[in-house]
Amino acid sequence: MFRDRFDIPVKDEELENLPFFKPEPNSAEARYLSERRTALGGFVPQRRAKSVSIPTPPLDTLKAILDGSGDREISTTMAFVRILAQLVKDKEIGSRIVPIIPDEARTFGMEGMFRQLGIYSSVGQLYDPVDKDQVMFYKEDKKGQILEEGINEAGAMSSFIAAGTSYSSHNQPMLPFYIFYSMFGFQRIGDLAWAAGDSRTRGFLIGGTAGRTTLNGEGLQHEDGHSHILAATIPNCRTFDPTYGYELAVIIQDGMKKMTEEQQDVFYYITVMNESYQQPAMPAGVEEGIIKGMYLLEEDTKEAAHHVQLMGSGTILREVREAAKILRDEFNVGADVWSVTSFNELRRDGLAVERNNRLHPGQKPQLSYVEECLNGRKGPVIASTDYMKLFAEQIRQWVPSKEFKVLGTDGFGRSDSRKKLRHFFEVDRHFVVLAALEALADRGEIEPKVVADAIVKFGINPEKRNPLDC
Repeated sequence: MFRDRFDIPVKDEELENLPFFKPEPNSAEARYLSERRTALGGFVPQRRAKSVSIPTPPLDTLKAILDGSGDREISTTMAFVRILAQLVKDKEIGSRIVPIIPDEARTFGMEGMFRQLGIYSSVGQLYDPVDKDQVMFYKEDKKGQILEEGINEAGAMSSFIAAGTSYSSHNQPMLPFYIFYSMFGFQRIGDLAWAAGDSRTRGFLIGGTAGRTTLNGEGLQHEDGHSHILAATIPNCRTFDPTYGYELAVIIQDGMKKMTEEQQDVFYYITVMNESYQQPAMPAGVEEGIIKGMYLLEEDTKEAAHHVQLMGSGTILREVREAAKILRDEFNVGADVWSVTSFNELRRDGLAVERNNRLHPGQKPQLSYVEECLNGRKGPVIASTDYMKLFAEQIRQWVPSKEFKVLGTDGFGRSDSRKKLRHFFEVDRHFVVLAALEALADRGEIEPKVVADAIVKFGINPEKRNPLDC
């Protein structure tokens, strides 16, 4: 039947042997096959390393985000949605953006894009969605731009790789934005994330509802305290844990420039939170520090008996800023506050500098970016994040101060509020203050009794259960 259907010149008596048939070199069939292979790039599989360079929208395109939210409280997840909504309007890159969502569009506040962009379907809309009476209903369209993959992280990640390597396989640069619960990313599809790096995928992975204490109501399955550590195992994955919308805007704009304009073989993992708070306007001159991994957010220049350096990232940076106020107002301790957008990038820089110094022993040693920032700064250093202690510990060897205290969310923990969960994991403002006082006591600048009195003052139970033992 197959032979007859395709008119293959094989005799009946030869069929038992299933012989191959190869058309003559000058036949119409052979010429057609040769022409098609030539049009597809040749007979030997190859990847295209460079494609068309796409201009990056200027940072001012995102001015509404850079200027902050005023008195309104919004999450960085909502700030991301606003950034994406602005970028898809850009005449150069907009049509090349591929939003990818695995079932969670409304959780992330992305339903506004249904009507604007449509959800891609090769057959169009074949059903009446249950939300058809809403303004932002599920709208499927043959020309839709959103990939809505359902509860299928592996399928969504495969779509991310397909879009992110389109510059190579199809000479069409695309820029995927795949947003998911951060806990469900590298933990569930780690092998595909590695494959993305190996295949030189370019795009943004956005880990929503990030951190171990920001989505306390849905149990341990959503409490991510380690995705950045897992992401750091992939050499060309750049990772950031911003606190504010302007940090997010700077990181995304810089990432677009690196991936679609400069065509670097990297992809980005950025965490965003579902906790709403006022988003401040961007301070002047912080863009470089945001990209490098840290910048001085608050400098305490008033006279004080003692001084410390406080570091924080993601949602816990806000606890760190409150700790600085307590140290100043109640303990006469001045505190500089550093926003650390990426401990992973700081480690990458430190390792590069260390390697350079090792290979050039006759030259003046270079300084890591952490050393450049902290050299000459007064006092011990305390870092607090919503991730495991190992996350901030990565930079210990480049911190000039011997007293470097790290707080993190190692262990299991559930609670009915973010406040209680942060107390349980010992990363809230009171534990930041306690770590700062402990470091000053280690230096001999204050008496241990000051630390003991603070424990009583803050109502901390010294015998409370170790989160790591739970």
